[in-house]
Amino acid sequence: MKRLPDSPERIARGVWAGVFVTFTPLFGMHFIVAALLAKLMKGNILAALMATFVGNPLTFVFIALSSLKTGHLILGIELAEGELRALSRKFADAGSDLWHNFVAVFSNSQMDWSGLAIFSKEVFYPYLIGSIIPGVICATIAYYLAVPLLQAYQKRRRGLIKAKFEALKKKTAAKVEAKRKADSVK
Repeated sequence: MKRLPDSPERIARGVWAGVFVTFTPLFGMHFIVAALLAKLMKGNILAALMATFVGNPLTFVFIALSSLKTGHLILGIELAEGELRALSRKFADAGSDLWHNFVAVFSNSQMDWSGLAIFSKEVFYPYLIGSIIPGVICATIAYYLAVPLLQAYQKRRRGLIKAKFEALKKKTAAKVEAKRKADSVK
């Protein structure tokens, strides 16, 4: 990310978009949504795509629980003790409904949306609403950490490139001078 050819602020806006989107339950669409959000914010799209990897197997539990609990709190829905354990079952029921209904389109089976309706009401909607606050907080922290780090890196890199250029310039000048001396001796 530090080698992206853009201003630190623009790269950091992309980071903000990617981190924010990671907190949403839009699984499978994080790249698309992060790219669109970065484009709207005039941020770096590649930085946004890379920043979505903040959501990974190590951080997913924290992200999901913080978003889900915040959503239940905002909506005033009590989150029962055993409900978190039943979360995986609700995901499975929603997936099963999607598959069953897809097959039902091509057969004479009856469609059933009950598992998906329960998932939508009890998991997806609270997760979506609850993702806003922790997403904004973590994305803003990432933005304010990224800007000075990127500025320092780009300044250091410019200095190194300038030093290499100066060394090359001196070396070339020395070769030209040596050639000139050799030609004058002849």
